[in-house]
Amino acid sequence: MKTNRKVEMTDRRCDKLDGPDASSAAKEIEYSDVRVPRLKLMVSRSGRRTWYWRYVWRNAKEVIRIGEFPGINVEQARRIAMEYGAQVDQGIDPKGEKKARMTMPTLEEFALNQYLPYAFVHKRSADDDAAKLRMYILPKMGKKLLCDITRHDVDMHRTAILKTHSKSTANRHHALIARMLALAVEWDILKLNPVVGLRKFRETADRGRYLAPEEIAKLLKALDSDDNVVGAAALKVLLFTGCRREEIAQARWENLDVERGLLKLPKTKSGKVRWVPLSPQAQEVIANLPDIQSEWIFPGRDPSRPINNLYKPFHRALRLAGIETAQDGKTGGGVRIHDLRHSFASNAVTAGLSLYTVQALLGHSTPTMTQRYAAFAGNTLHDAVALAAKTMLGAVEPVEA
Repeated sequence: MKTNRKVEMTDRRCDKLDGPDASSAAKEIEYSDVRVPRLKLMVSRSGRRTWYWRYVWRNAKEVIRIGEFPGINVEQARRIAMEYGAQVDQGIDPKGEKKARMTMPTLEEFALNQYLPYAFVHKRSADDDAAKLRMYILPKMGKKLLCDITRHDVDMHRTAILKTHSKSTANRHHALIARMLALAVEWDILKLNPVVGLRKFRETADRGRYLAPEEIAKLLKALDSDDNVVGAAALKVLLFTGCRREEIAQARWENLDVERGLLKLPKTKSGKVRWVPLSPQAQEVIANLPDIQSEWIFPGRDPSRPINNLYKPFHRALRLAGIETAQDGKTGGGVRIHDLRHSFASNAVTAGLSLYTVQALLGHSTPTMTQRYAAFAGNTLHDAVALAAKTMLGAVEPVEA
């Protein structure tokens, strides 16, 4: 009996192929598919049927197991064999690729075991990354192997985020996934980053929502009654200083100069160290904080870590004050935490402070970002332009006829 036969494979025919008889020295018979080169079906003496594909890699004969029939039928075996053939044509060893897949982590495994431990050491906004992963990204894509995540997957995820969030939030999800995949390439886990070349959504200029003085008074009163005393205090300091949320959330006692009323920000958005002058109101808030043994001025429930979630006390206070909220990062008429910074700046300009001074208070590296508050100067700018015009006209000599 021959041990290698060519067959026009069909599921019905494969089911009836014979293995070696009891008197044969062969342990199995190899049948070759006439349609797909080097696709083999091995039939053992016990009747077990297993698909294999033979190929040549770097002048050496290789064989890779596809799986058992009928779990993998003829059409599936042919498709897999042709995919292996395409890999060889592209200079990829399918056996090495299969082995790599067996050790490839899922997105969830990579995020929890490698990315987040790295991010908490190197990135100030690691808490935000952890929240995005836990609440949105991992429930959708966490079980996918890292190598199976496609540009389409990322595009569909950020498009879904866009239905309930702003373009800037969708872009931050895009950036987080792209950064994770880029690190996987750097760490020799992936060969290519599929997100490279995927353009972010074009964001429209967001001037934010500015709280009027009467709204600020209502908000402060609402914060006074909130059960989260530390969170409410952090929100007040944000309003009284114009700092960014993370700058205050990450503030440490060692960086507070009580005598001079200054707070040192060792890590800012620009990457530069900055000293923030604290108003008497901000100093009073900090002085009245509950006595909690922590290195952080505003500790979280776990005193060994800084406060993370200011959204809950903020939204509670807004509702109590009768001010519309902007939930989940959506833009519009509602108020967001970052709008406390906008409100500080707009009121500072309205009070007569120069844009240059406001730029320094906000820590803007260029006047471009500060320029958005020029419209709030009101009569100050009108008086200035009138003075400039008067001076200019007074300096012009009348023209003789």
